[in-house]
Amino acid sequence: MPPEGQTTRTRAWSAPKFFYFRPVACALHLPIRSRSTHPAMKCLVFAGSTRQSSFNRRLATVAAGLARARGAEVTHLELADFDIPLYNADLEARGTPPDVIRFKQALVDHPAWIICTPEYNGSYPALLKNAIDWASSPVKTDPAWQDGLRPFRGKVVGMLSASPGALGGLRAQSHLAPLLLNLQCWVAPRAHAISRAADAFDPQGQLRDPATTAAVEAVIAQVLDAAARLTPA
Repeated sequence: MPPEGQTTRTRAWSAPKFFYFRPVACALHLPIRSRSTHPAMKCLVFAGSTRQSSFNRRLATVAAGLARARGAEVTHLELADFDIPLYNADLEARGTPPDVIRFKQALVDHPAWIICTPEYNGSYPALLKNAIDWASSPVKTDPAWQDGLRPFRGKVVGMLSASPGALGGLRAQSHLAPLLLNLQCWVAPRAHAISRAADAFDPQGQLRDPATTAAVEAVIAQVLDAAARLTPA
């Protein structure tokens, strides 16, 4: 009961969307530093698509350029360049494919990642999941890769997405984040989803809207800054 003479106030409440991002945000709530603070940070950028005209491949190209502009050493990886079969434990028992090892090494070599994920049926695509499944599978015959989490542990990951739909791939991000957390990655609290992607890029593949470019750059800045702080010297 309120003290006499006072009244209580009620306020409408609605459940927050994707609230599991909140503890991640607390862990990585870091201010953005200036462009000159990441001269040597190695950043891996890739899209979860191999489609020739993929919006997310275009977005990855934009992100790679923005990361380079901030002084990062960027590797723009294309999953189409890796011969990674559908995961099959029987196939794996005959030997891990060489391109899986190559993909694992690329992940290990970069403390900062930007993943541009499409949205298929409200989630991230099978191509991306399959690559992650292979990369996280231990290679029992190779001491260097017996730890399945080695490619992922401690990596700082920023999520971007682009979709023709109104949510811009946000649901794909909401499924990808817990997968990355389970693999002991740090997921940056900043993320960006570009809706109506068919109109978002100009003929040169750049983003038309300066505000969208700024939002993408803010994700990259936070990832590079967090990776610089969290990566052992």
